[in-house]
Amino acid sequence: MFKESVLEKKIYYHDTDAGGVVYYANYLKHLEEGRTEYCAERGIDTGKFAEEGTYFVVAHIEVDYKASARYGQTIKVNTQIEKISRSSVVYLQTITKEDKLLIISHVTWVCVNSKFRPVSIPDEIKRALEK
Repeated sequence: MFKESVLEKKIYYHDTDAGGVVYYANYLKHLEEGRTEYCAERGIDTGKFAEEGTYFVVAHIEVDYKASARYGQTIKVNTQIEKISRSSVVYLQTITKEDKLLIISHVTWVCVNSKFRPVSIPDEIKRALEK
């Protein structure tokens, strides 16, 4: 099993709808930030790799919404890897508030080149993700 990363986030007004509840699509931004922090904690600078022509794109995402967060609350974005293959990474991500499950998501990242063709994940990245 891969190690988990936890990102704590405060919910701001711009995250919410007119009723003060987090707008459902904004959870995708929080999930993205969780994956970015997961990589950063392992020394992976996705921006640097992008400059060199190696990108990670979301090829598939499943999100189950279980409960809501509201303006001013603090959430935790929990990120871990379920599986790494030759050219893809499958993440399991949850968003919780005070130990209550709000979101569960499975996200598939595919490694692509500058022409957006799938390529093998560089060994340097694969080793770092497996930490």
